[in-house]
This record gives sequence, C-alpha cells and structure tokens, in this order.
Amino acid sequence: MAAHLGALGWAPWVHDLDVVKVASLMPFGAIAPVDIGQAASKSIATIVCVVDAAQTRDVLFGPKGIAKSLPAGHIVVLCPTIAPDDVEDIARELLALGVDTVDAPMSGGPARARDGSMSLMVACADAVFARCQPLLEALSGKVFRISQRVGDGARTKLVNNLLAGINLVGAAEVLALADRMGLDLDTTLKVIEQSSGQSWIGSDRMRRAIAGDLAPRAHMTLLTKDTRLAVEAAHAAGYSGPLGESASQVFAKAVQAGLADLDDGALLGFLRRP
Repeated sequence: MAAHLGALGWAPWVHDLDVVKVASLMPFGAIAPVDIGQAASKSIATIVCVVDAAQTRDVLFGPKGIAKSLPAGHIVVLCPTIAPDDVEDIARELLALGVDTVDAPMSGGPARARDGSMSLMVACADAVFARCQPLLEALSGKVFRISQRVGDGARTKLVNNLLAGINLVGAAEVLALADRMGLDLDTTLKVIEQSSGQSWIGSDRMRRAIAGDLAPRAHMTLLTKDTRLAVEAAHAAGYSGPLGESASQVFAKAVQAGLADLDDGALLGFLRRP
C-alpha cells in the first residue's frame, strides 16, 4: 500500500517493527519518521494495517500508541480484519479524542495492494468519507461504500472471508479426494477451473499447493482468525449456517497440526493425510 501511494507521489510516512520493510519502501518515496506519533499528527490520515484487534489497539492506545498525538479532526483508517465490536469500540475511543474513524478492511493481498486493485470495504460518516476520499481512491480502484455505520465494513469483510474459507476448504477437499481416486491433480484442477466448481481462491492456492510451493503469501493463521471471527459474528446475529463453522474448524485443526507458518494452500496436504 505504501509503495503504491509513493509511486503516485504521496510520499507516505511509514512505520513497521521490521526496519527492513521500512527501508524497502524508500525507493518509492516513503519517509521513515523518527517519531511516528509526531509524523501521524502532521498527516492527512493514519492507515493502520496490522493483523488483529490487539495489534490495532497497541498501535493506537498502547505504551507507544499514537492516538494521544493525533489532532482533532484527524482520520484513522482501519484496514485489518477484526470483529465489528472491536471496530466500534476503537472508533468510540478515538472519537472521545476528537479523531474520526474509517472502517476500511481490505481484500486482495500484497500484489493487489501494490497495483491498487485490492478491494476496500468502507463504512463511515459521509462527511468523513468526503475528507479522505482522494486517499482511499488512490489506494484502490475498488472502493466499495458500504454504509455510514462504522463496523459494517468489518461485517462485510467477515462475510467475504468466510466464503473464501469455505471455498478454500472445499477446493482442498475435492483435490484430496481426486488424489485418493488416483486422478492427476493438475488435470483435475484444470477441469475445475473451466467448470462449475471454479473459485478464485481455490485456483490460486491449489495451484501453489500442487507445485509444492507453500511459502506463505497468506499465512494459515489469517483465515483461521477470520473464519473464527465470522462464525462469532454469525452467532451474535443469531445465525448458524451449515458450512461456516465446519470450515473454520478445519483451519483451526490445520494450525494445531503445525501448519500455522505455511501458506493456507497447505490445507491440501493436511486433507490428504491418512
């Protein structure tokens, strides 16, 4: 995201615990501040792009949190996939400091973030959206305006990711079955990709898995977290479907089996086990 903004001339301030990642963005015009709180206070908006609610809270309200440095009227753009309740709570805490929140989880992964084609699911007040619309549209050509209710972006992202998880478990299951039947997996996947069983995530992950490439583009832990949060949100809404919880349990079991640090395409090998 920072590289994409830098290429468009935005020269974003960047901060990460991994200094190598920060250094890698310098050629794209990014600037690494010594004091991230001071840098944030001078910016149009702060984009928080971490893994979960705990990390989000640490960035904003932790011992070195930046929230206290933000001026009234500043905008915090929340991009992680976290529970709607956490988004709402964080937004309330920021509003008490005079800071506005844009609930904007993203979908698409690093490559699509870099080329500006990732999806952003945006929920916030219209006036707040208008103030940061140029930034959001610079980040992505696929900005979906969900609602004015902060938290609805998170709800939309969880619905999407639960379906992604269901599709991925399904793709891994059927290819494990094809293997057990003695079918060639590459040929089987080619048929699926041109037939009614096709799904983007199934093709993307299973292609890598068949090739034995399990270097993590999307760690197993991410959809494990996201499907768990989606199932919890479903329960909170009084809904229980036939597939979501089962898919979530598959990811949880894969993590328990030691696959946490692998790409989530490793589900194929997990489901091929005797």
